[in-house]
Amino acid sequence: MKIGIVCYPTFGGSGVVATELGKALAKAGHQVHFITYQQPPRLDFFNENVYYHEVNIPTYPLFQFPPYESALASEMVNVAMNENLDLLHVHYAIPHASAAYMAKMILRAQGRYVPVVTTLHGTDITLVGKDASYEPVVTFSINESDGVTAVSENLRQDTYAHFNIKREIEVIPNFIDFQRFSRQKKDHFKKAICPNGEKLIVHTSNFRRVKRIDDAVEVFYKIQKQIPAKLLLVGDGPERARIEKLCRELGIYEDVRFLGKLDAVEEVLSVADLFLMPSENESFGLAALEALACEVPLITSNAGGLPELNVQGVSGFLSNVGDVDDMVKNALYILDDANLQTFKHNALERAKDFELSKILPMYEAYYERVVQESGAAVS
Repeated sequence: MKIGIVCYPTFGGSGVVATELGKALAKAGHQVHFITYQQPPRLDFFNENVYYHEVNIPTYPLFQFPPYESALASEMVNVAMNENLDLLHVHYAIPHASAAYMAKMILRAQGRYVPVVTTLHGTDITLVGKDASYEPVVTFSINESDGVTAVSENLRQDTYAHFNIKREIEVIPNFIDFQRFSRQKKDHFKKAICPNGEKLIVHTSNFRRVKRIDDAVEVFYKIQKQIPAKLLLVGDGPERARIEKLCRELGIYEDVRFLGKLDAVEEVLSVADLFLMPSENESFGLAALEALACEVPLITSNAGGLPELNVQGVSGFLSNVGDVDDMVKNALYILDDANLQTFKHNALERAKDFELSKILPMYEAYYERVVQESGAAVS
C-alpha cells in the first residue's frame, strides 16, 4: 500500500507516533510518504520505502500569516497524484484534517478518490479543538474523514462528549518499539549522577502548565526528605524558568538536573528508578510508556487515558490530580529496595502489551477496511 502521512515534525507525542508508525509501515513493505514542513526529528532514510516531501509555504506581503493549510493541501494533492497514493493518514486534527478534506475534494474533481484517516492525539480535541474559533472546522473535518482513530478510549469518549461526531472512532493505542526503548547498560551514567547510590527519578515533558511539573518537583522534594534521591527533568518549554525558580526556593536545585530536549531519552530512562507524570490531562501518556519499556515504574495522576496504561499497584500507582502527598507515599513504597525490582519487572511486562508488533497490524487492518469501504462508497 502507498500511504501519505501528515504530522507535526516535532518532539511532541503526535509527531513521534506518526514518524515511528511510518517507519514501521515501511519496514513491513508499504511505501510511506511523509508530508510536512520540515523533516521529523526521528525520521531516517535507511529504508527504501520512506520518502519525504517538504511543504513549501510562500510568503507574500499580502499575507499577515503564511497560508500553511492551503500549501499543505496542495502538496497532499501533488504527492497523491504523482505517487499514486492509496491513502492519506493525518495525525492531529488541526489543521491536518481540514487540509486533507480540501485535498480530497481537489483530487475527487480530478477523478481520483484518496481516502483520509484522521488520528486524534489529545490536545487537538481536549484543548485547541474546543476553542470556538476551531470547533466547527474540527467537527466537520472529523465527520468527513473516511476513518477516525483515537489513541485511547478516554480520548474517544472526550471527542464524542464535546463534538457532534457522527462517525465511528476506532481506538488504536500508542505503541513502543523495543528495538529502541529497552533498558541499556549505562551504569557509568548512573554513577556520575548518583555517586552515593541515590535513587534516580525522572520526568519528561514539553514543560507546559498542563504537565504540572511543579507537582513533580514537590513530590521529589518530599521524597528527598525521606531517602537520598536525584531528579532529572527532560524537555523544555514555557514553564522551565518558573520550575528552575521553584527548585532554588526549595533548596533542591543542586539535586535537580535540567537536561533540555533529548532525542536519546531511552539512555536517561535506562538508569532511572521511577518516572513521574502528575499531568492534569494525558490522552495516552507516550512518555510513560517509554519509561515502562525501559523497566521504570510509574507515579502518575489518574487523568485522561493514564488509567488505561498504568496498572494500579502493578506497573506503578495512580493518584488524583494534585494529590502530592499520595504520590509521595506511593513513590516511597516503590523505591523501597524490597519492592523496586518487582515493580521494574512489572513495568516491562505492562509495556509488552503495547509492543509495536501488536499495534502495527491493527493499523494495517484498519487501512484495508477504510480503502475497501471508501471504494465501495464511491462506486
